[in-house]
Amino acid sequence: MQLDLNLLTALDALLEEGSVAGAAARLHVTAPAMSRSLGRIRKATGDQILVRTGRHMTPTPRAMAMRTEVHTLVQQAQQLLSPRTELDLATLERVFTVRWHDALTTTCGTALVAAVHRQAPGVKLRLTVEPGYDTPELRRGEVDVASSAEPPSQPDIRHRLIGQDRIILAVRTGHPLTEGPVTVERYAAADHVTVSRRGSLSDRVDEVVAALGHERRVIVSAPATDTALQLARDADVVVTLPDAVTRSARHNLGLTALPLPFDLPPVPLYLLWHQRYDNDPAHTWLLNLATQTLQTLFTTPHAPDQ
Repeated sequence: MQLDLNLLTALDALLEEGSVAGAAARLHVTAPAMSRSLGRIRKATGDQILVRTGRHMTPTPRAMAMRTEVHTLVQQAQQLLSPRTELDLATLERVFTVRWHDALTTTCGTALVAAVHRQAPGVKLRLTVEPGYDTPELRRGEVDVASSAEPPSQPDIRHRLIGQDRIILAVRTGHPLTEGPVTVERYAAADHVTVSRRGSLSDRVDEVVAALGHERRVIVSAPATDTALQLARDADVVVTLPDAVTRSARHNLGLTALPLPFDLPPVPLYLLWHQRYDNDPAHTWLLNLATQTLQTLFTTPHAPDQ
């Protein structure tokens, strides 16, 4: 049978919007026309694709399985059939979603926004919080550039190593740990704060401390790095975290950095993106600008902590 490839575009919109009306509005067609397209898609695939559950429509298991592949095919077709033109940043109008760790956004978000606006005033940015190491949003095209402490496991996700960060301790001025050498015993006995969006009271540091025969006194978890640093400023708690990406925030809060009393491997910083953007000049521009912005963390001379 001959398959109308326009159905791929309709299928992509239906799977992304989850409704006939939403897909119709997205493709600027009428709802009846989109409903007819859904009927043709069902006939071609032998699957219902979207089924009604109450007042909403739910994708079938097959629809969910093909969602990413359909979106990729549509993106590739659009790139293939689009005329190749030189990138004109002065007239570029686009919305990019950048998903960084909260500490990176705090430290470098302003610089990235300023650089983007200076070079391409028509570009808008969405700065979102990093939810973890999963990357479905990259594959679905919902996130353009993400940060990660690990390289991706999926072959279709590209990555670029920005730098490696050492782990340090941050405490308020006058904290007992600032008086005398920091030993494993003194470190473990102090009150600690962890950074965890899920409220975990332990992390990989506890495993290292336990292997040395000690146990940390974790008394509180903070949902974000900024919160943990504020707790360290206002109370006698220790926060263990990367150095370069938090240096500016620590300096602004007047915190003191101390070395760890044991060895931890450095934390790498990666930028991630989906391979569909490999030949997209605008995305490449944003990726390079984000790279330059973040690399200043690792090239700026170390300012002494207060």
